[in-house]
Amino acid sequence: MKNFADLLCGKIAELNNPTVMGLDPKLEYIPQFIIDEAKENFPDDEEMAACEAIFEFNKALIDAVCDIIPAIKPQIAYYEMYGICGLEAFLETVDYAKSKGMVVITDAKRNDIGTTATAYAKALIGETEFLDSTKPVVDSDAVTVNGYLGTDGIKPFTDVCKEGGKGIFTLVRTSNPSAGDLQDLELKDGRKVYEAMADMVNEWGKDLVGESGFSSVGAVVGATWPEQAVDVRKRMPKTLILVPGYGAQGAGADAAVASFTADGKGSIVNASRSLMCAWKKREDLEPKDFAKATRDEAIDMRDKLNAALKDRKYV
Repeated sequence: MKNFADLLCGKIAELNNPTVMGLDPKLEYIPQFIIDEAKENFPDDEEMAACEAIFEFNKALIDAVCDIIPAIKPQIAYYEMYGICGLEAFLETVDYAKSKGMVVITDAKRNDIGTTATAYAKALIGETEFLDSTKPVVDSDAVTVNGYLGTDGIKPFTDVCKEGGKGIFTLVRTSNPSAGDLQDLELKDGRKVYEAMADMVNEWGKDLVGESGFSSVGAVVGATWPEQAVDVRKRMPKTLILVPGYGAQGAGADAAVASFTADGKGSIVNASRSLMCAWKKREDLEPKDFAKATRDEAIDMRDKLNAALKDRKYV
């Protein structure tokens, strides 16, 4: 049986790059010439034109970095807001990235309890029973989830992970400024809320540890809180950690690698706007060369992360 943690760790090692590219598209991020071409193809359907522009933009970015970045992380909300056509663009993006050998982490932060959680799990990382067949709908390799409903909201996801070799990343310490409003509250036993969540994630993942030494039940720990990242790594020694907050959200490479293990493994750092919109900061390039700007930024990010791992500031 395949194991998601082994898949992701293997891809990171192959490319020597612990980076995931977030694909959170908005029309304002896309060069005008792509939008103009989409309008020509769909002159009477602005929704179809918009979503074709989104997919063509994503496709070009994937082509530009698939040999240097191991994974993409499309945030499903950016596709949902464009309606059915947007969801089609999302599905096309997932399929195209996988065809290029990239790992796909769908950022959906889903959760509920019982059969509803099962439905979310089947939709995003499992298989759905149709009239005469059972098949995947999204078929991403992993999905982000919200574990703050407790164990009965997570077990349906871990069941699917066991059946299909998929993975989840559970919110533990998020990167947003007000995260501490809840996550830093102290419990009666002296732990912070985020520490209790880290302990739960560590327990949930014990049965899904692969040959890599890491579990397919991962955690989300923001780069904007490096001291807390060091803390939760000690609580979750075998947990894969997804690290948002690099680049546009303000965290640099030193903070982003705080959650990595002592031998520089076990985490993957996300960048979205800093990669997608890199072309907007390059006066030396024409808009048609937008993908080159993303590739250059991706190489710079990779090199900075690897350098930071050699000279750890947070341990």
